[in-house]
Amino acid sequence: MSSSNGRVSRAPLAEQTVEPPQPTPAPVIEVPPAHEPVSLEFDLPPDAAGRLGRLPAIAALRQGRARGAAAAIMWYDSADGRLAAEGLVVEAASRGPRRLLRMLPEEAAAWHPGCPPRLLRQLAADEVPEEAATDALAAFAAFAGRQQGIRLDTEHGPVQLILLEGRLRSVAAERPAARLTLTGTLDGVLAVARIIAAELPLLPPLAALAEEGRALAANQPARPYRLGAPDTSAATTAEDAFVIAAGHLLEVLRQQSARIRADSAPEPVHQTRVALRRLRSVFRVFRTVTDCAALRGIDARLREVLAVLGPARDWDVFLGGIVREVETAFPDDKRIAGLRRAAEAQKKEAYAAVLAMLAGPAWRLLFIDAVGLLLTRPWRDAEEEARLAALTAPVENFGRSVLARRWQRLRRAGDGFEGLNAEELHELRLDGKRLRYAAEVFAPVFGIKAGRRFLRRVAALQDGLGLANDAAVARGLAAKLAKPGDGGRAWAVGVVEGWSEARVAANRNDAREAWERLHGKDRFWSDE
Repeated sequence: MSSSNGRVSRAPLAEQTVEPPQPTPAPVIEVPPAHEPVSLEFDLPPDAAGRLGRLPAIAALRQGRARGAAAAIMWYDSADGRLAAEGLVVEAASRGPRRLLRMLPEEAAAWHPGCPPRLLRQLAADEVPEEAATDALAAFAAFAGRQQGIRLDTEHGPVQLILLEGRLRSVAAERPAARLTLTGTLDGVLAVARIIAAELPLLPPLAALAEEGRALAANQPARPYRLGAPDTSAATTAEDAFVIAAGHLLEVLRQQSARIRADSAPEPVHQTRVALRRLRSVFRVFRTVTDCAALRGIDARLREVLAVLGPARDWDVFLGGIVREVETAFPDDKRIAGLRRAAEAQKKEAYAAVLAMLAGPAWRLLFIDAVGLLLTRPWRDAEEEARLAALTAPVENFGRSVLARRWQRLRRAGDGFEGLNAEELHELRLDGKRLRYAAEVFAPVFGIKAGRRFLRRVAALQDGLGLANDAAVARGLAAKLAKPGDGGRAWAVGVVEGWSEARVAANRNDAREAWERLHGKDRFWSDE
């Protein structure tokens, strides 16, 4: 695929090529100026890419004829994989200069779904970047196919649509691939993305095309842009922290939801719900400075997604928890086996609802609108000077204020722990979750090591109270499986309900111990 000096091998690739669309820099903290063009990148399944130009709404906006040409791209790394390990890659098209790209964002950099790979610098024809720490590069993957350019005239200004269609290949494997890049005014790009997403399965990509090529060559899954809790260590203001955290969690939501399958393990649904809850918690944490109608609208749509995911998660926990424990206690009991079959049928229906949601246009439009929210920042439209000043307040001050309020609320809710009833314990669990999510956002600001013990102890409290909550949910699910006139089913439901009550009593002790270990001295944000 390449020569020893790293030159592009022309033989296996198309001869007539054009340079792929220029990637734009990764988003920074500042709002992009309205007059400057922006680019967003999307993944489009190859079987849907051919329908793009035939969409009536796209045809109505088209200015002039579509321009197409062969396209070929090759990606290079050092022999030891040093560049890829740092999230970097050297890209070479058949025409145009070599470029050093960042295909994985830095850990603490601002990010949102749809960001194209960031151009670090152009390279000379045979130049090996110093980051490679070597004298030669080797190609690991290539793309060959066609590039189509369409100019669209929207009410918000011109938008350039660039569609890559072809095959991604390495030495041992290949597969079809398609990518769409939209460049123009922000409002124009978002409007065109919405038009396409309403008709075709358009979503932000899970990885850069170069990263997908690396994964294909290594026979590994592509590395995700973002996972887990956000890293806000680079934030200096409250608004910085909000944009970084929300963009990060929107990407995690995209990554985790893409793993959900009808026959998948419970983890993807669980992690998708965690990402949703974290994202909605970020909205609430920063509500005093970012509240606006657009954000409340996105939050309401996220809540609707949670409502669809909830039953799938509940049946996963029910089958993998109490039902499994009861099966162990009553092996080969046909009544318990019948209960499991009934629960699995309910789970199948719940997963079907989740998959239907993920395949629908509302899900795709949610991502586009959420990305648009982070780029347009409508909360800045407010005219209150105090609120605008709060956006630029030091993030440490804002974080201390939020965490102090949530800490006091948790301590009040847990006062007299021994005498709390089930409803009060449930509220305590929710207060603990709210504090934990806020602490995850601000811990990197104060130094993640300082907050690690606190986060562990709040998580232990949640776990202790959560098991009791799961048991309470299990009782309700078991009741739904009852069949009038079926004595065997009634017996199995009764066993599960009794087992659930026993778990509540046992887990209360764990929760109490976790509560006692959560002391004020663990407050990493406080100087006291």
